[in-house]
Amino acid sequence: MGSDRVEMLRRKFESGDATFAVIGQGYVGLPLAMEVTGAGMRCIGVDISEERVAQANRGESYIIDISNETLKAAVDAGLYSATTDYADVAEADAISICVPTPLRKTRDPDISYIQAAIKALRPHLKTPCLIVLESTTYPGTTDEIISDMLTGEGLELDEDVFVAFSPERVDPGNPVYGLKNTPKVIGGVTPASTELATTLYSQFVEQVHAVGNAREAEMVKLLENTFRAVNIALVNEMMLMCDRMDIDIWSVIDAAGTKPFGFMKFTPGPGIGGHCIPLDPTYLSWKAKSYGFYNRFIELATDINGNMPRFVVNKLVRLMNQQGKALSGSKVMLLGMAYKPDIDDLRESPALDVWALLEREWGVEVCYHDPFVTEIKSLGAKSTPLSAESLAGIDAVVVTTNHKGIDYDLVVANAPLVLDTRNAIESAAENVVRL
Repeated sequence: MGSDRVEMLRRKFESGDATFAVIGQGYVGLPLAMEVTGAGMRCIGVDISEERVAQANRGESYIIDISNETLKAAVDAGLYSATTDYADVAEADAISICVPTPLRKTRDPDISYIQAAIKALRPHLKTPCLIVLESTTYPGTTDEIISDMLTGEGLELDEDVFVAFSPERVDPGNPVYGLKNTPKVIGGVTPASTELATTLYSQFVEQVHAVGNAREAEMVKLLENTFRAVNIALVNEMMLMCDRMDIDIWSVIDAAGTKPFGFMKFTPGPGIGGHCIPLDPTYLSWKAKSYGFYNRFIELATDINGNMPRFVVNKLVRLMNQQGKALSGSKVMLLGMAYKPDIDDLRESPALDVWALLEREWGVEVCYHDPFVTEIKSLGAKSTPLSAESLAGIDAVVVTTNHKGIDYDLVVANAPLVLDTRNAIESAAENVVRL
């Protein structure tokens, strides 16, 4: 009987006659929904935010990588609709879960959003159905949590429900690689689940790479981002060393980057941000401890990267002292609050940590300018227009995010001191100091 149901779902996926539901309509979920509809399949977007759902149904995109035109076309064609009601997933032949997986204050993974999504969709699930988790998490989540929660409610694996993991690889603002042309890794709890998930994603992703099981797929994402976190920590530590030795780390990196083999260019900065790189290695380290394994590289990288905002502030203290000024009671502008250039994403942004240190520990009057982030409600702050007048009363500017559209010449001409943590400014003016 199971093979008949596999065949039934496969035919639906290959013909485009399937209905796909995506739980979570954020940076991962909405782009996924648009690729699904772009392939001609109907997609239901589920989100707990009524405001976000209303926007999506009006064809108004709140995600930088999705245009209003793309979203509205999908809505007008009847291929996409958003809802807060999980009852609507009753129409779905396949469901992807793209919800947040933050860390708790105790630095252990919070999978409550995943569990809440499973509990909410379970009463409405039609059979057979494929469930694919895309939220980044620790190895074992898909089979130990997702699969067990579903089969524990009377569903039979490989009969009523098929379960797989496919790590999201979204890079917000990337002009070259999107979901469609970024290879998709798939790993099922069972071979049949892998087969079906591979068939489904092959309809709207150019290349699908199947691995042995869900745990391998979960580990793939953690390896990718741990690799980045460790190498960023390495270059940050090199920068700390070069700062003491009075060596230009940026010149060193550029020169090393001329080697055509055996070297990959990473750059230092005020810390790391985004949902993935600061968090994913911690998922892995936390899970490894249950096997009596301690990830020394991960712990060291986390410590180095996590302390970069404090180094930036201490560097600013030294620079202002050299000018005969005190940081305490001064006015500082942060240039760029998003965690990376040319996007509006504030998640885990190191600029937020720099702000907190300046305000809390030094009593600094902090403001910011960011063309992509007009308001930060958690700080009660709005982006300050960048002008000669707004810079006139500032004691120092700290470039925390290297947005391309910022008039850096204006900043250099009007700010008494500029600390550039991103190597964004080409000027060799005396008031500009690179990290």
